[in-house]
Amino acid sequence: MADNTPAGSTTDGAIQVGGPRQPIDARVSAPASYDVADFPVPHGREEEWRFTPLERLRGLHDGTAVANGGGVKVEVSAPAGVTVETVGRDDARLGRSGKPVDRVAAQAYTSFEKASVVSIPKDTVLTEPVTISVQGEGGVAFGHQVIEVGAFAEAVVVLDHTGDTTLAANVEFLVGDGAKLTVVSVQDWDATAVHAAQHTALVGRDASFKSVIVTFGGDLVRLHPRVVYGAPGGEAELYGLYFTDKGQHQEHRLFVDHDTPHCRSNVAYKGALQGKDAHAVWIGDVLIRAEAEGTDTYELNRNLVLTDGARVDSVPNLEIETGEIVGAGHASATGRFDDEQLFYLMARGIPAEEARRLVVRGFFAELVQQIGIPELEERLIAKIEAELEASVA
Repeated sequence: MADNTPAGSTTDGAIQVGGPRQPIDARVSAPASYDVADFPVPHGREEEWRFTPLERLRGLHDGTAVANGGGVKVEVSAPAGVTVETVGRDDARLGRSGKPVDRVAAQAYTSFEKASVVSIPKDTVLTEPVTISVQGEGGVAFGHQVIEVGAFAEAVVVLDHTGDTTLAANVEFLVGDGAKLTVVSVQDWDATAVHAAQHTALVGRDASFKSVIVTFGGDLVRLHPRVVYGAPGGEAELYGLYFTDKGQHQEHRLFVDHDTPHCRSNVAYKGALQGKDAHAVWIGDVLIRAEAEGTDTYELNRNLVLTDGARVDSVPNLEIETGEIVGAGHASATGRFDDEQLFYLMARGIPAEEARRLVVRGFFAELVQQIGIPELEERLIAKIEAELEASVA
């Protein structure tokens, strides 16, 4: 396999911060690596695995899951001017955003055969979104996708996951200087699907990256969005909404690595849960390194528990190594319906069930509006309505 270590990086997943080289994320049990052999098999006691039911990963974590050639079908719909390629493992663009940070991501990187690369040329402003459809076909698959946006280009990319599969994947976003990229990743899997993926964005000078992650389906979904900055002036907005139903495990683990001066990040995730053994996990890690003067960051997670029997684990983490910042903060809240809101609506003649639905729709509204694609927004609102039909009474 070719050495895909990005230029300027060390070969052990570490960087200099004024002292001994340190792992990219001190909260993981092994340094980042392209090689699955560098990661021990997790047992559930590790910090990054303690919330995940390993037995439901179907062998993605221990090497027993083997691709059978029928896991997923990937189709790309792109407007004129966009280049879509299927490339081999030796393509120089693979791995540029960063290395896998856990064993499943490394297993995916070691195991994929072909990768999809979508390239938007510099100075190109797309008026229509690029859509990447990932259709599960019942087997086991390992995937790799790269979205590369040239300098001063602007694009919206939709990753649409449907069907049934067991999938481990890495998705890379390379955002050129002055470029703007919005990515909407929809997990609308069948009820028996398993999906684990690392999303890594490398944000260039004065570039803007927006991620909107929407998770509804699947038996287990574990996503790891990460942001690193290639030069000063970069901005990242990470939004997410999830609706966790009976028996589902949905886990979103974010990491924003502020290792570059004068960059900004904003994180806002919201979830609703209903049904016995519904389990949502949100981990928000933001690290402001000593050299990242002028950083401005904030992260928020809110959860709405609709029924008994559901569980939420929400852990915001903020580590600051310099006092020369613009601002930094985090917040997390989990609760049931706001009784005052319900009383207000019911006092105006709205039945209790409809009042609850209105509260939930309002809870998610600002995040749905971040998508900016009317037909996709309508589809997701309809999905929320369908989820609510199950139990908000």
